[in-house]
Amino acid sequence: MGQWLRSLSRMSSLPFEVMLALRYLRPKRTFVSVITLICVMGVMLGVSVLIIVISVMNGFDHSLRDKILGFNAHLQISNQSRRVRDYHALAKEVEKNRDILGVSPFVIGQVLIETQPDVGEPVSVAQYVRGFDPAAEGRVSTLTNSVVEGEMNLRGNRILIGSSFASELRLHVGDRLSLYAPRDLQKLKKANNSGKGEAPLPEDYLISGIFQVGYYEYDSAFILMSLGNAQDLFDLGDSVNGLMARVTDPYQVEGVARSLTESLGSEARVTTWMSTAQFFLEALATEKNVMFYLLFFITIVAAFGIMSALITFVVQKTREIGVLKALGAQNSQIMTVFLGQSLVVGVVGVVLGLALGLLALRYRNEFLFFMRRVTGFELFPQKIYAFKELPALIVTSDVVIICVGALVACLIAGLFPAWNAGRLKPVEALRS
Repeated sequence: MGQWLRSLSRMSSLPFEVMLALRYLRPKRTFVSVITLICVMGVMLGVSVLIIVISVMNGFDHSLRDKILGFNAHLQISNQSRRVRDYHALAKEVEKNRDILGVSPFVIGQVLIETQPDVGEPVSVAQYVRGFDPAAEGRVSTLTNSVVEGEMNLRGNRILIGSSFASELRLHVGDRLSLYAPRDLQKLKKANNSGKGEAPLPEDYLISGIFQVGYYEYDSAFILMSLGNAQDLFDLGDSVNGLMARVTDPYQVEGVARSLTESLGSEARVTTWMSTAQFFLEALATEKNVMFYLLFFITIVAAFGIMSALITFVVQKTREIGVLKALGAQNSQIMTVFLGQSLVVGVVGVVLGLALGLLALRYRNEFLFFMRRVTGFELFPQKIYAFKELPALIVTSDVVIICVGALVACLIAGLFPAWNAGRLKPVEALRS
């Protein structure tokens, strides 16, 4: 009888276990075939959703790091008073470190902005002003390459504004803004207390360009000007608030910071981009892990569906199992038939899920724009998520873990029904 099974296997290019597994999975107008299709769809949806969500989370993390590093450089060197006087000497000392690629001075502070519209009432808002040296800034950040309208011209009383800020207040290149510095507000307070009634006039600045770094917080809250203008605006004289530096490896910046602290002395205050955004990046990583474990339950639910389908298969094919056992089929061969079914469902579901996930990632932003046009509802608000488009980064190792994990779950789901089918005795199976 075993010889009959071997001759049947030779008639086909496939082992008879695989041949039977594929035959049982042929789509027919039966309840079992519907369950099989549902199981395939369950695995497909679980894999695709996992790939989409994890890739988007990776994209958020990667894009956020790029925006932070592009705008704020890798580390900042200052002191307790945040007023560095001889910053040229400090810059030379910092550049002695072999891991430093560039150094640039900066001034940062908050001012009151007043628009000067041709029609309508002026608008007053609080904004951050960042002063920098364009010649040195190109070595530490991407600001000099971020102008999307106008030109990088900070000579005289010229400034750059962020794209989101310009859009919200309807500002354009060539418009003028009035800036009230803290010194102006102090002078106004003194004049009011003295009863002289003389109010200081604010400085007027010309918008020479609009920059866009791609992160809403920076594009909406910062105004850029020359280092000299910023020093005058905040009464710093020849001092600056600190230095920004770029290192060879941004992920080893903590070691560079410790080295600089030792060489510059205890008065130096060195902060890194990791410490600045530490809590946000850690929260993002935790959210990614939690989302992975939660969404993987979709695949586990699909695996339970596979188990249910295989149990139904075993009940329907009990007599055929008895015949195969009577012809000499081993327990392992019967188990292989049903494990093969589980494997086929898993492979088809994983392949379709991988294709669907990659396709959805490819056209993610087109889909969001389409839904915005059709419904008028913004599914990915820039003001909330800080990015103009939905970021995504496909990491091969994450995709492999998702696909292999789904296949393993499908195989584990098929173990119990396959073991139950393999332990059936021929006489009891034929009586069924």
